[in-house]
Amino acid sequence: MSRVGKNPVEVPSGVTITLTEEQISAKGKLGELNLPLTSDVTVTQDDNQIWVKPNNDSKRARALWGTTRANIANLVSGVSEGFTKKLEITGVGYRAQVQGAKLVLQLGFSHDVEMEIPKGLNVVAEKPTLIAISGADKQLVGQFAANARGWRGPEPYKGKGVRYEGEYILRKEGKKK
Repeated sequence: MSRVGKNPVEVPSGVTITLTEEQISAKGKLGELNLPLTSDVTVTQDDNQIWVKPNNDSKRARALWGTTRANIANLVSGVSEGFTKKLEITGVGYRAQVQGAKLVLQLGFSHDVEMEIPKGLNVVAEKPTLIAISGADKQLVGQFAANARGWRGPEPYKGKGVRYEGEYILRKEGKKK
C-alpha cells in the first residue's frame, strides 16, 4: 500500500488542471506543464483535489501509484511556485557568468565551459561564485544543475569545485610529512 499515493494533491488557486486519459496538464502563473499518464493508474479530480488510484493489484500498478502522485504534485507546485537550485563555486579563479542564453563557467580548464540554457529555465549569476537556477519543471532544473556540477565536482582535499548550496563535503587529510 502506497503511503504517498493515498494522499490527494491539493490544487492551489490560480492553477487550472486539464485531465484526459493520456495526460494531465497544469497551467499557472509560471507556465504550463504536461505529464503523460499510464494505463496502470486512474487519475480523478474532485473540486481542488486530485486523486490517484491503481487500476489493479499488480506490482507495476502499485509502483506507479505513488510515483504518479508525486509527479503530479511536482507539476502543480512547479507552475504555482517553481523550483530553485543554487550552486556555489569554490576555488581560485573559478567563476561563472551568464552571457545571453549561455552559462559560461571558468573552472580551471584551458577553455571556458559554455552551457546552453534550456527554454523554461532562468539562470542568474548572483555573484561570480553563486549561480541560481530556477524554473517550473523540477526535472529540468535538477538536470541542468547536475550537468553544471558535473564539470568540476567538489574535491575532498581543498573543497574546490562546484557544489550545491548547503552541501557538506567530507574533507580528507592531506599527506603526512
